[in-house]
Amino acid sequence: MTVTFISNYINHHQIPFSNACYELWGEDYHFIQTQPMEQERVDMGWSVEGKELPYVCCLYEEEQQCKKLIMESDVLLAGWSDREDLVQQRLNAGKLTIRISERLYREGQWKAISPRGLIHKFFEHTRYRKAPAYLLCAGAYVPSDFHIIHAYTGKMFKWGYFPETRYYEKAQLEEMKYADGKVHIVWAGRFIPLKHPEYMILLAKNLKEKYRIHIHMVGSGEMEEALQTLAAEQKVLDAITFYGFQTPDQVRNIMEKCHIHIFTSNHLEGWGAVVNEAMNSGCAVVANAQAGAVPYLIRHEENGMAYPDGSYEKMELAVRYLLEHSTRRKEMGQKAYETITKLWNAKHAAEELARVIDGIQSGKTEFAEEGPMSPAPVIAPRKMYEWMEGKPWKKKEDQY
Repeated sequence: MTVTFISNYINHHQIPFSNACYELWGEDYHFIQTQPMEQERVDMGWSVEGKELPYVCCLYEEEQQCKKLIMESDVLLAGWSDREDLVQQRLNAGKLTIRISERLYREGQWKAISPRGLIHKFFEHTRYRKAPAYLLCAGAYVPSDFHIIHAYTGKMFKWGYFPETRYYEKAQLEEMKYADGKVHIVWAGRFIPLKHPEYMILLAKNLKEKYRIHIHMVGSGEMEEALQTLAAEQKVLDAITFYGFQTPDQVRNIMEKCHIHIFTSNHLEGWGAVVNEAMNSGCAVVANAQAGAVPYLIRHEENGMAYPDGSYEKMELAVRYLLEHSTRRKEMGQKAYETITKLWNAKHAAEELARVIDGIQSGKTEFAEEGPMSPAPVIAPRKMYEWMEGKPWKKKEDQY
Protein backbone atom coordinates (compact mmCIF):
# COMPACT_ATOMS: atom_id res chain seq x y z
CA MET A 1 0.00 0.00 0.00
CA THR A 2 1.35 3.41 -0.99
CA VAL A 3 0.69 6.31 1.39
CA THR A 4 1.61 9.90 0.56
CA PHE A 5 1.45 12.91 2.88
CA ILE A 6 1.32 16.36 1.25
CA SER A 7 1.93 19.51 3.30
CA ASN A 8 3.67 22.85 3.01
CA TYR A 9 6.94 21.62 4.53
CA ILE A 10 8.29 19.06 6.94
CA ASN A 11 9.30 20.23 10.42
CA HIS A 12 10.39 18.82 13.77
CA HIS A 13 6.76 18.30 14.83
CA GLN A 14 5.99 16.14 11.78
CA ILE A 15 9.19 14.11 11.53
CA PRO A 16 8.42 11.65 14.38
CA PHE A 17 5.06 10.77 12.76
CA SER A 18 6.60 10.50 9.30
CA ASN A 19 9.41 8.32 10.68
CA ALA A 20 6.79 6.04 12.25
CA CYS A 21 4.95 5.86 8.92
CA TYR A 22 8.20 5.01 7.15
CA GLU A 23 8.76 2.17 9.62
CA LEU A 24 5.29 0.83 8.78
CA TRP A 25 5.24 1.27 5.01
CA GLY A 26 8.91 1.60 4.10
CA GLU A 27 9.55 2.95 0.62
CA ASP A 28 5.80 3.06 0.02
CA TYR A 29 5.55 6.11 2.32
CA HIS A 30 6.24 9.57 0.92
CA PHE A 31 6.10 13.13 2.23
CA ILE A 32 5.63 15.84 -0.38
CA GLN A 33 6.86 19.28 0.63
CA THR A 34 5.23 21.98 -1.49
CA GLN A 35 7.36 24.99 -0.52
CA PRO A 36 10.56 25.93 1.34
CA MET A 37 10.16 26.86 5.00
CA GLU A 38 9.65 30.55 5.86
CA GLN A 39 12.70 32.29 7.32
CA GLU A 40 10.82 33.05 10.57
CA ARG A 41 10.37 29.33 11.21
CA VAL A 42 13.99 28.62 10.27
CA ASP A 43 15.09 31.23 12.83
CA MET A 44 12.94 29.45 15.45
CA GLY A 45 14.93 26.23 14.95
CA TRP A 46 12.23 24.43 12.96
CA SER A 47 14.35 23.87 9.88
CA VAL A 48 15.36 20.38 8.86
CA GLU A 49 17.07 19.24 5.72
CA GLY A 50 14.24 17.37 4.04
CA LYS A 51 16.48 15.84 1.42
CA GLU A 52 18.26 13.89 4.16
CA LEU A 53 15.01 12.04 4.93
CA PRO A 54 14.45 9.11 2.57
CA TYR A 55 10.72 9.72 2.17
CA VAL A 56 10.71 13.48 1.37
CA CYS A 57 10.03 14.77 -2.14
CA CYS A 58 9.96 18.48 -2.97
CA LEU A 59 7.18 19.47 -5.35
CA TYR A 60 9.11 22.54 -6.48
CA GLU A 61 12.03 20.32 -7.56
CA GLU A 62 10.37 17.04 -8.63
CA GLU A 63 6.99 18.20 -9.85
CA GLN A 64 6.05 15.34 -12.16
CA GLN A 65 7.06 12.61 -9.70
CA CYS A 66 5.14 14.33 -6.90
CA LYS A 67 2.01 14.82 -8.99
CA LYS A 68 2.08 11.15 -9.94
CA LEU A 69 2.31 10.13 -6.26
CA ILE A 70 -0.61 12.37 -5.35
CA MET A 71 -2.86 10.80 -7.96
CA GLU A 72 -1.72 7.19 -7.83
CA SER A 73 -1.08 6.51 -4.13
CA ASP A 74 -3.59 4.27 -2.37
CA VAL A 75 -4.02 6.91 0.35
CA LEU A 76 -3.32 10.64 0.38
CA LEU A 77 -2.89 12.44 3.71
CA ALA A 78 -3.58 16.08 2.94
CA GLY A 79 -2.31 18.67 5.40
CA TRP A 80 -2.30 22.39 4.76
CA SER A 81 -0.44 23.45 1.61
CA ASP A 82 -0.57 26.01 -1.16
CA ARG A 83 -1.49 23.28 -3.67
CA GLU A 84 -5.10 22.56 -2.83
CA ASP A 85 -5.67 22.15 -6.57
CA LEU A 86 -3.77 18.86 -6.52
CA VAL A 87 -5.85 17.55 -3.60
CA GLN A 88 -9.03 18.55 -5.46
CA GLN A 89 -7.95 16.60 -8.54
CA ARG A 90 -7.61 13.46 -6.46
CA LEU A 91 -10.94 13.98 -4.69
CA ASN A 92 -12.65 14.53 -8.03
CA ALA A 93 -11.23 11.19 -9.13
CA GLY A 94 -12.93 9.49 -6.15
CA LYS A 95 -9.70 8.32 -4.49
CA LEU A 96 -9.24 7.82 -0.76
CA THR A 97 -8.14 11.11 0.78
CA ILE A 98 -7.67 11.86 4.46
CA ARG A 99 -7.41 15.52 5.34
CA ILE A 100 -5.56 16.81 8.40
CA SER A 101 -6.84 20.19 9.55
CA GLU A 102 -6.79 22.71 12.34
CA ARG A 103 -9.74 25.09 12.85
CA LEU A 104 -11.62 26.80 10.06
CA TYR A 105 -12.91 29.62 12.30
CA ARG A 106 -10.33 30.39 14.99
CA GLU A 107 -11.51 33.97 15.32
CA GLY A 108 -15.12 32.89 15.85
CA GLN A 109 -17.74 30.70 14.21
CA TRP A 110 -19.74 33.81 13.32
CA LYS A 111 -17.44 34.00 10.29
CA ALA A 112 -19.27 30.99 8.86
CA ILE A 113 -22.14 33.26 7.82
CA SER A 114 -20.06 34.80 5.03
CA PRO A 115 -21.65 33.73 1.70
CA ARG A 116 -18.30 33.91 -0.06
CA GLY A 117 -16.68 31.80 2.65
CA LEU A 118 -19.46 29.20 2.55
CA ILE A 119 -19.13 28.87 -1.22
CA HIS A 120 -15.38 28.38 -0.87
CA LYS A 121 -15.85 25.75 1.87
CA PHE A 122 -18.49 23.98 -0.22
CA PHE A 123 -16.12 23.47 -3.13
CA GLU A 124 -13.23 22.52 -0.86
CA HIS A 125 -15.06 20.23 1.58
CA THR A 126 -18.85 19.94 1.64
CA ARG A 127 -19.38 18.67 -1.89
CA TYR A 128 -17.28 15.59 -1.05
CA ARG A 129 -19.70 14.32 1.63
CA LYS A 130 -20.26 11.06 -0.27
CA ALA A 131 -16.67 10.70 -1.45
CA PRO A 132 -14.03 8.54 0.29
CA ALA A 133 -12.86 11.63 2.17
CA TYR A 134 -12.14 11.70 5.91
CA LEU A 135 -10.93 14.31 8.39
CA LEU A 136 -8.26 14.07 11.08
CA CYS A 137 -9.08 16.87 13.54
CA ALA A 138 -5.87 18.52 14.80
CA GLY A 139 -7.57 20.16 17.76
CA ALA A 140 -10.73 19.66 19.79
CA TYR A 141 -12.54 22.65 18.24
CA VAL A 142 -12.09 21.45 14.65
CA PRO A 143 -15.15 19.12 14.52
CA SER A 144 -17.64 21.85 15.40
CA ASP A 145 -16.21 24.13 12.70
CA PHE A 146 -16.65 21.47 10.04
CA HIS A 147 -20.07 20.52 11.41
CA ILE A 148 -21.24 24.04 10.59
CA ILE A 149 -20.49 23.49 6.91
CA HIS A 150 -21.96 19.95 6.98
CA ALA A 151 -18.71 18.27 6.03
CA TYR A 152 -17.24 14.86 7.03
CA THR A 153 -20.25 13.83 9.11
CA GLY A 154 -19.42 10.55 10.85
CA LYS A 155 -15.93 10.63 9.33
CA MET A 156 -13.99 12.81 11.76
CA PHE A 157 -11.20 11.44 13.96
CA LYS A 158 -9.21 12.87 16.85
CA TRP A 159 -5.72 13.86 15.76
CA GLY A 160 -2.95 16.27 16.68
CA TYR A 161 0.75 16.92 16.46
CA PHE A 162 3.29 14.41 17.70
CA PRO A 163 6.67 15.84 18.75
CA GLU A 164 9.54 13.54 19.67
CA THR A 165 8.60 11.20 22.52
CA ARG A 166 11.24 10.55 25.16
CA TYR A 167 11.11 7.54 27.48
CA TYR A 168 12.28 7.41 31.09
CA GLU A 169 12.06 5.12 34.07
CA LYS A 170 9.76 6.47 36.80
CA ALA A 171 12.67 7.09 39.16
CA GLN A 172 14.62 8.84 36.41
CA LEU A 173 11.68 11.12 35.67
CA GLU A 174 11.62 12.21 39.32
CA GLU A 175 15.41 12.53 39.63
CA MET A 176 15.59 14.96 36.71
CA LYS A 177 13.48 17.54 38.57
CA TYR A 178 15.02 20.38 40.55
CA ALA A 179 15.47 19.37 44.20
CA ASP A 180 16.35 22.71 45.80
CA GLY A 181 13.14 23.02 47.82
CA LYS A 182 11.48 25.28 45.27
CA VAL A 183 8.70 24.43 42.84
CA HIS A 184 9.94 25.26 39.36
CA ILE A 185 7.39 26.47 36.82
CA VAL A 186 8.10 26.62 33.09
CA TRP A 187 6.39 28.64 30.35
CA ALA A 188 7.59 28.16 26.77
CA GLY A 189 6.64 29.81 23.50
CA ARG A 190 6.87 32.97 21.44
CA PHE A 191 6.35 36.19 23.36
CA ILE A 192 3.29 37.35 21.43
CA PRO A 193 -0.14 38.53 22.60
CA LEU A 194 -2.15 35.38 21.82
CA LYS A 195 0.10 33.35 24.13
CA HIS A 196 -0.25 35.74 27.10
CA PRO A 197 3.26 35.49 28.56
CA GLU A 198 2.45 38.54 30.74
CA TYR A 199 0.36 36.24 32.94
CA MET A 200 3.59 34.79 34.30
CA ILE A 201 4.80 38.15 35.59
CA LEU A 202 1.53 38.64 37.46
CA LEU A 203 1.74 35.06 38.76
CA ALA A 204 5.23 35.67 40.13
CA LYS A 205 4.06 38.88 41.82
CA ASN A 206 1.06 37.18 43.45
CA LEU A 207 2.80 33.98 44.57
CA LYS A 208 6.44 34.70 45.40
CA GLU A 209 5.83 35.91 48.95
CA LYS A 210 3.79 32.86 50.01
CA TYR A 211 5.41 30.05 48.00
CA ARG A 212 8.96 29.05 47.16
CA ILE A 213 8.78 29.15 43.38
CA HIS A 214 10.92 29.97 40.40
CA ILE A 215 9.52 30.68 36.94
CA HIS A 216 11.41 29.78 33.77
CA MET A 217 10.40 31.88 30.74
CA VAL A 218 11.64 30.19 27.57
CA GLY A 219 11.29 32.01 24.28
CA SER A 220 11.55 35.35 22.55
CA GLY A 221 9.38 37.65 20.48
CA GLU A 222 7.86 41.09 20.16
CA MET A 223 6.89 41.33 23.85
CA GLU A 224 10.27 40.30 25.28
CA GLU A 225 11.58 43.74 26.21
CA ALA A 226 8.21 44.82 27.63
CA LEU A 227 8.01 41.66 29.75
CA GLN A 228 11.46 42.19 31.23
CA THR A 229 10.57 45.80 32.00
CA LEU A 230 7.31 44.71 33.65
CA ALA A 231 9.14 42.09 35.71
CA ALA A 232 11.55 44.76 36.95
CA GLU A 233 8.69 47.14 37.79
CA GLN A 234 6.88 44.41 39.73
CA LYS A 235 10.12 43.46 41.53
CA VAL A 236 9.99 39.81 40.49
CA LEU A 237 13.24 39.47 38.52
CA ASP A 238 14.64 37.35 41.35
CA ALA A 239 11.82 34.82 40.80
CA ILE A 240 12.06 34.64 36.99
CA THR A 241 14.71 33.48 34.54
CA PHE A 242 14.40 34.75 30.96
CA TYR A 243 16.23 32.36 28.62
CA GLY A 244 15.60 34.01 25.27
CA PHE A 245 15.39 31.84 22.18
CA GLN A 246 16.18 28.15 22.74
CA THR A 247 16.31 25.26 20.28
CA PRO A 248 13.60 22.56 20.58
CA ASP A 249 16.05 20.23 22.36
CA GLN A 250 17.07 22.96 24.81
CA VAL A 251 13.41 23.67 25.58
CA ARG A 252 12.84 20.01 26.38
CA ASN A 253 15.88 19.90 28.64
CA ILE A 254 14.50 22.82 30.68
CA MET A 255 11.04 21.23 30.88
CA GLU A 256 12.48 17.98 32.20
CA LYS A 257 13.82 19.79 35.26
CA CYS A 258 10.60 21.65 36.08
CA HIS A 259 7.57 20.52 38.10
CA ILE A 260 4.73 22.56 36.55
CA HIS A 261 4.15 23.77 33.01
CA ILE A 262 1.71 26.61 32.33
CA PHE A 263 0.12 27.00 28.91
CA THR A 264 -1.73 30.28 28.52
CA SER A 265 -2.40 30.50 24.77
CA ASN A 266 -5.89 31.63 23.81
CA HIS A 267 -8.42 30.37 21.22
CA LEU A 268 -6.16 31.41 18.35
CA GLU A 269 -3.76 28.56 19.20
CA GLY A 270 -4.69 25.72 16.83
CA TRP A 271 -2.87 22.99 18.78
CA GLY A 272 0.06 23.76 21.11
CA ALA A 273 2.77 21.11 20.86
CA VAL A 274 4.52 22.42 23.97
CA VAL A 275 1.73 20.72 25.94
CA ASN A 276 2.75 17.34 24.47
CA GLU A 277 6.38 18.08 25.31
CA ALA A 278 5.68 19.23 28.87
CA MET A 279 3.52 16.19 29.58
CA ASN A 280 6.21 13.92 28.15
CA SER A 281 8.64 15.66 30.53
CA GLY A 282 6.53 14.69 33.55
CA CYS A 283 5.27 18.20 34.27
CA ALA A 284 1.89 18.79 35.88
CA VAL A 285 0.28 20.99 33.23
CA VAL A 286 -2.07 23.92 33.85
CA ALA A 287 -3.58 24.86 30.50
CA ASN A 288 -6.17 27.12 28.94
CA ALA A 289 -8.98 24.93 27.62
CA GLN A 290 -9.45 27.29 24.66
CA ALA A 291 -6.36 25.94 22.86
CA GLY A 292 -6.88 23.02 20.50
CA ALA A 293 -4.62 20.43 22.15
CA VAL A 294 -5.92 20.81 25.67
CA PRO A 295 -9.31 19.02 25.58
CA TYR A 296 -7.71 16.07 23.77
CA LEU A 297 -4.59 15.71 25.92
CA ILE A 298 -5.70 16.86 29.37
CA ARG A 299 -8.06 14.78 31.50
CA HIS A 300 -9.01 17.49 33.96
CA GLU A 301 -7.68 16.90 37.50
CA GLU A 302 -6.29 13.50 36.47
CA ASN A 303 -3.25 14.10 34.25
CA GLY A 304 -3.29 17.90 34.44
CA MET A 305 -5.57 20.86 35.07
CA ALA A 306 -7.49 22.98 32.60
CA TYR A 307 -9.05 26.36 33.19
CA PRO A 308 -11.87 28.02 31.21
CA ASP A 309 -12.18 31.14 29.09
CA GLY A 310 -8.53 32.18 29.28
CA SER A 311 -9.20 33.31 32.87
CA TYR A 312 -6.04 34.42 34.69
CA GLU A 313 -7.80 34.11 38.07
CA LYS A 314 -8.77 30.47 37.49
CA MET A 315 -5.30 29.68 36.18
CA GLU A 316 -3.76 31.08 39.36
CA LEU A 317 -6.15 29.02 41.51
CA ALA A 318 -5.06 25.85 39.69
CA VAL A 319 -1.38 26.69 40.22
CA ARG A 320 -1.99 27.38 43.91
CA TYR A 321 -3.66 23.98 44.22
CA LEU A 322 -0.62 22.23 42.73
CA LEU A 323 1.75 24.18 44.96
CA GLU A 324 -0.19 23.14 48.05
CA HIS A 325 -0.69 19.48 47.06
CA SER A 326 2.72 18.08 46.13
CA THR A 327 1.54 14.46 45.99
CA ARG A 328 -1.25 15.30 43.54
CA ARG A 329 1.22 17.38 41.53
CA LYS A 330 3.57 14.42 41.19
CA GLU A 331 0.71 12.06 40.34
CA MET A 332 -0.53 14.36 37.58
CA GLY A 333 2.99 14.67 36.18
CA GLN A 334 3.38 10.88 36.08
CA LYS A 335 -0.01 10.38 34.44
CA ALA A 336 0.78 13.13 31.95
CA TYR A 337 3.94 11.27 30.99
CA GLU A 338 1.98 8.04 30.56
CA THR A 339 -0.63 9.79 28.39
CA ILE A 340 2.07 10.68 25.89
CA THR A 341 4.13 7.50 26.01
CA LYS A 342 1.15 5.15 25.84
CA LEU A 343 -1.36 7.05 23.70
CA TRP A 344 -0.56 10.45 22.18
CA ASN A 345 2.69 9.66 20.40
CA ALA A 346 3.75 9.30 16.78
CA LYS A 347 4.19 5.52 16.79
CA HIS A 348 0.76 4.82 18.27
CA ALA A 349 -0.88 7.38 15.97
CA ALA A 350 0.69 5.82 12.86
CA GLU A 351 -0.34 2.32 13.91
CA GLU A 352 -3.93 3.40 14.59
CA LEU A 353 -4.05 5.26 11.28
CA ALA A 354 -2.85 2.15 9.44
CA ARG A 355 -5.47 0.02 11.19
CA VAL A 356 -8.28 2.43 10.31
CA ILE A 357 -7.11 2.66 6.69
CA ASP A 358 -7.19 -1.12 6.44
CA GLY A 359 -10.74 -1.05 7.75
CA ILE A 360 -11.84 1.64 5.29
CA GLN A 361 -10.39 -0.29 2.39
CA SER A 362 -12.20 -3.44 3.48
CA GLY A 363 -15.49 -1.56 3.75
CA LYS A 364 -15.69 -0.98 7.50
CA THR A 365 -14.57 2.13 9.41
CA GLU A 366 -13.36 1.16 12.87
CA PHE A 367 -12.55 4.01 15.22
CA ALA A 368 -9.97 3.67 17.99
CA GLU A 369 -11.37 3.57 21.53
CA GLU A 370 -9.39 6.60 22.70
CA GLY A 371 -6.63 8.93 21.57
CA PRO A 372 -5.61 9.34 17.93
CA MET A 373 -8.16 7.96 15.44
CA SER A 374 -10.93 7.76 18.04
CA PRO A 375 -14.22 9.53 17.21
CA ALA A 376 -13.91 13.33 17.32
CA PRO A 377 -16.96 14.59 19.23
CA VAL A 378 -18.69 17.70 17.94
CA ILE A 379 -18.84 20.03 20.94
CA ALA A 380 -19.97 23.66 20.85
CA PRO A 381 -16.94 25.79 21.83
CA ARG A 382 -18.87 27.45 24.66
CA LYS A 383 -19.42 24.02 26.23
CA MET A 384 -15.95 22.53 25.80
CA TYR A 385 -14.78 23.13 29.38
CA GLU A 386 -17.94 21.51 30.76
CA TRP A 387 -17.28 18.54 28.48
CA MET A 388 -13.77 18.29 29.93
CA GLU A 389 -15.23 18.31 33.45
CA GLY A 390 -17.57 15.50 32.48
CA LYS A 391 -20.74 17.52 33.02
CA PRO A 392 -23.87 16.48 31.08
CA TRP A 393 -25.28 18.86 28.49
CA LYS A 394 -28.59 20.48 29.33
CA LYS A 395 -29.51 21.17 25.72
CA LYS A 396 -29.10 19.06 22.62
CA GLU A 397 -27.66 22.00 20.68
CA ASP A 398 -24.67 22.14 23.06
CA GLN A 399 -23.45 18.98 21.35
CA TYR A 400 -24.33 19.63 17.78
